[in-house]
Amino acid sequence: MPMALRLFGRRAVGVGSLEVAMERKEQVLDIINLVLGAFLFLTPWLFDFSTGAVAWNAWVSGAIIALVSLAALTSFAEWEEWVNLALGVWVLISPWALGFEGTTAMYIHVVVGIIVAVLAAIELWSLHGAPPHATVSR
Repeated sequence: MPMALRLFGRRAVGVGSLEVAMERKEQVLDIINLVLGAFLFLTPWLFDFSTGAVAWNAWVSGAIIALVSLAALTSFAEWEEWVNLALGVWVLISPWALGFEGTTAMYIHVVVGIIVAVLAAIELWSLHGAPPHATVSR
């Protein structure tokens, strides 16, 4: 009898299906990072801080996060997650590094930075640290 795996409420046969399901989960995380990068890019206009270092940081960081996430969606490579992890940490600490603490821009950068870094860390952890779990039925 072939081993059947139960994933995301569906029945799949074989290890190849497990890899496809894991890839879909990782794509969802990349899509979230893509949306967060686009949001960060737009925040200088949405929240009226469209001048100076804070705006440039949002534009450049948001664009790179979005582009790296788009690259991960088209052809996954581990380096993309490392770049997004580093960018997430940068976006998180940039209010203090660039001197815009205590502003709306700071709160946006901190929240987006944490989420981007955590999602990238989850993807890296799923690659290296966590073997996939599946229930086996016979």
